[in-house]
Amino acid sequence: MPRYLSLVKVEEKAAAQGPSPELMQRMGELIEEMTKAGVMLDTAGLTPTSEGTRVHWEDGRLSVTDGPFTEAKEVIGGYSIVQCKDRAEAIEWTKRFLKVHEDHWTVTCEVREIAEG
Repeated sequence: MPRYLSLVKVEEKAAAQGPSPELMQRMGELIEEMTKAGVMLDTAGLTPTSEGTRVHWEDGRLSVTDGPFTEAKEVIGGYSIVQCKDRAEAIEWTKRFLKVHEDHWTVTCEVREIAEG
């Protein structure tokens, strides 16, 4: 079965406040359901961009920039790797993940199949 990576994009300022205990509970319940269904392979949140570093290659030169990255409004706040029968199933699980968030959150997930071999 194909594997899919879901990149969770959030507005960093809003995410800095952190998820509510209720959101964490709903997310935990969904992750447990996905794990029991054999869909969830891995998932995690990421630290803020202020704790990150960008390594860039251009014109034969490397540059290294420590965060925060001021030009970034929307950042990758986490990820999940799921194994589903097809892209449609991966998207359905992603929709369920988005729906556990409160209305004041702005969250986008980019779902992409992991290239095998």
